[in-house]
Amino acid sequence: MENLTGLVGRVQACSALGVSRATYYRHHRRSPAPARPRRERRRQPRALGQAEEARILDVLRSQEFVDMAPAEIYAVLLDRGVYLCSESTMYRILRRHGEVRERRRQATHPPRKKPELVAEGPNRVWSWDITKLKGPVKGSYYCLYTIIDIYSRYTVGWMIATAENKELAEQFLASTIAKYEVERGQLTIHSDRGSPMIAENVAQMMSNLGVTKSHSRPKTSNDNPYSESQYKTLKYRHDFPDRFGCVEDARAWCEDFFGWYNLEHRHSGIAMHTPFDVHFGLAEQLREMRADVLAGVYEKHPERFVRKAPEPPKLPTAAWINKPTDFQHDDQMIPAQR
Repeated sequence: MENLTGLVGRVQACSALGVSRATYYRHHRRSPAPARPRRERRRQPRALGQAEEARILDVLRSQEFVDMAPAEIYAVLLDRGVYLCSESTMYRILRRHGEVRERRRQATHPPRKKPELVAEGPNRVWSWDITKLKGPVKGSYYCLYTIIDIYSRYTVGWMIATAENKELAEQFLASTIAKYEVERGQLTIHSDRGSPMIAENVAQMMSNLGVTKSHSRPKTSNDNPYSESQYKTLKYRHDFPDRFGCVEDARAWCEDFFGWYNLEHRHSGIAMHTPFDVHFGLAEQLREMRADVLAGVYEKHPERFVRKAPEPPKLPTAAWINKPTDFQHDDQMIPAQR
């Protein structure tokens, strides 16, 4: 195109080659411009000379100043009546030579072990936590203590208190464990690292009762998903109030909520059964009843089910917190779901 344009002109060249002028102009604009030679950056007239920079660097690296910050060096030199350069220039020179870094000893912590828990039945792994419910005025709160069984999603215990402390936590856990007559070595109780959870009296009480304690890693909410999920269900209820008028109001509302949650709430993580039915062994019988209903429907109208006969979802055989890599299972497992 360029060669022909030089001979007959751009219009006739485009016509001869069957190319529109718009296309030619578009491609012509896109063609890269010839690279321009890069010019050396002009040195700032006010910049320090090489000899001055070398002198400043020698001072910064000297035995007296090597462990000081530039701000301290700048102040010490001024006290002696010496001015080499500004503090920012000291930083600039050190940065250019790769000598700006943290030289003090820093605290290091070993990586926390990831908790890996599996429950293949009720009363094997419980998760407990504390959340705050707003009181009648700004700054006032009530503390809701809850324990949930991660296999059945059954709330085995809850309590409303006006404070969050280790004594109440010990009483709450001890009474709940005694209520279900848990055998020694059978139960693991998981929690985050709040002060009541890691209190020495709580740990000692669990040890005396033969209960294993487990804790989430710091700042890792995914290590305690069942309690977090339950609190979201609680606080997103349509009738959850913005504030409670008194502690009695909070207890009354929570009593209704946990009654609904345990006895009526169909949980997606346990094959749409209620936590009560799973916790007390009624789920399999109910699943058989569901299967009979679906079998009757299939017998009447098999043409409505193209792929296979309908069947109710199976109850998962295990629930877990951070699925162990070496855990073998025959059926499915259930992580935390709302």
